Amino acid sequence: MKWAAVLLLAAAVWAGDDPRLTFSKSFPGSTPAFVLVTLEKNGDTEYREAADDDQPLKFKLADADAQTVFGLAEKLDYFKHPLESPVKVAFMGTKTFRYESGAEKNEVKYNYSEDPSAQALQDWFERICESAQYRIELERTAKYDHLGVVHALMLLESALDKKRLVALDQYLPMLDRISNNQAYMHTARAQAAEIAESIRAAKTGANEAPPAKPPANRL
Repeated sequence: MKWAAVLLLAAAVWAGDDPRLTFSKSFPGSTPAFVLVTLEKNGDTEYREAADDDQPLKFKLADADAQTVFGLAEKLDYFKHPLESPVKVAFMGTKTFRYESGAEKNEVKYNYSEDPSAQALQDWFERICESAQYRIELERTAKYDHLGVVHALMLLESALDKKRLVALDQYLPMLDRISNNQAYMHTARAQAAEIAESIRAAKTGANEAPPAKPPANRL
């Protein structure tokens, strides 16, 4: 099935009047060779790596993050204009942004864009893809490769430290399962518990009001 057909499939699956954004990247030879992300205005997200995937990975982006992503799409006039840079660069995969809201449907394709908003929006979607891929790998190793769990956790923790992960709550069920299951090595259980604690601490910190600044010294 051609990639254009994949986008039509996503459009059909997400048919409705609420605003939504779709991002796809086709890069034959890379792993994965194709990704497709659909984001609703309320943060509901679906991630696919295959055209016929009827069981996409689902998670929810934080409200503030979803607003940021849609804000960048608005800065790009919801993809009504070309984004491709005139500068000749190596092929880095065909990226597609699509916006749908009721009868309005706009789409733009590009290999490389110099537009700062386009670059920022692409980075957001790539972070969403990376977040899904780390979750898939963690769930795979937890189910089929107990010895590989430690490595998967190391990769997840590194991505967390580099702020490449979004929708952090999606990892907590698996992290808790690993940390509480004696079938996994002690190293894996301890590491999973530590990452889960970091995620919960970050979430708690985000919900707390910043401390009041001390009054300025007066002469």
